[in-house]
Amino acid sequence: MGGSKQWDADWEVSEELAHQLISNQFPQLASKRIQKLGHGWDNTVYLVGAEYVFRFPRREVAIHSLTIEKNILPKLKDYCSIEYSLPLFFGEGKYGYPAPFLGYSYLSGEFPIGLTDEQRAVSATKLAVFLKNLHAFPVQIAEENGVRHDHRNLTDIALRKEKMHQFLSNISSHLSEEEYLALLNYLKQLITKKVKQKHTFLHGDLHFKNMLVDKSGTVSGIIDWGDINIGHPACDLNVVYSFLPPNARSTFFGVYGEVDEETKLLARLMAIYIPILIMMQAIDLNDLRSIDEAKATIKRALAD
Repeated sequence: MGGSKQWDADWEVSEELAHQLISNQFPQLASKRIQKLGHGWDNTVYLVGAEYVFRFPRREVAIHSLTIEKNILPKLKDYCSIEYSLPLFFGEGKYGYPAPFLGYSYLSGEFPIGLTDEQRAVSATKLAVFLKNLHAFPVQIAEENGVRHDHRNLTDIALRKEKMHQFLSNISSHLSEEEYLALLNYLKQLITKKVKQKHTFLHGDLHFKNMLVDKSGTVSGIIDWGDINIGHPACDLNVVYSFLPPNARSTFFGVYGEVDEETKLLARLMAIYIPILIMMQAIDLNDLRSIDEAKATIKRALAD
């Protein structure tokens, strides 16, 4: 299929095809109801019964990532203090569908959309413990299981700044004058010196569509590990700026450990960069809820 946008699918997985693939390879699930939950950039997601979630790659680039997940996620049990997507079923492409697919245990919860600052602050310590432990996962084991090093060239701030100027023109009509000027001012002041590379095991894509919260708004689950990589911890530490309000950030670093100013600069950059990408796709899909949350995330990330 393919398309001109970064998130356009190379192929789609219909409910009928998903049922055919799952029931043929996992007959014990054949009688369970299959319901589409949605899709991200890389995968289409189906709920199977009330116990499992299956992710089907919709872009060729996602196939390698899914294989890495299959190998590495079971090894994270002793390093994850928050529930995460544990793969239980590994399927192969059939019936014209060219990619492998994974089935995971279902994690209950909602995306952290529309939370108050008070609700967000409650998760500061929990997120700090989670990332401190996750970032301690042995890099050697990750490498042995095919995890790549910084495949998105995170530390090249100049390139990322250039892209953000392009993206800003794409979303400007959906921003108020105040929102637009705040982003423009941030980019003007952003230094472009490439920061020193670090080698830490990362989730790689922490944002409000890959996190779950319980009814109280406390973080309860981490999903979509397709961007696992070895790189700069600032990639994951973006949640300090994107998820947490300013008054909870010192609590986080008090538990996680202090980091240098370069890391904070890069973490804030990613806290702004990622929701801009989410917003562009949400505009394309007319997903007003995600547009509003992306804008709120950017505003929070810009706040001191």
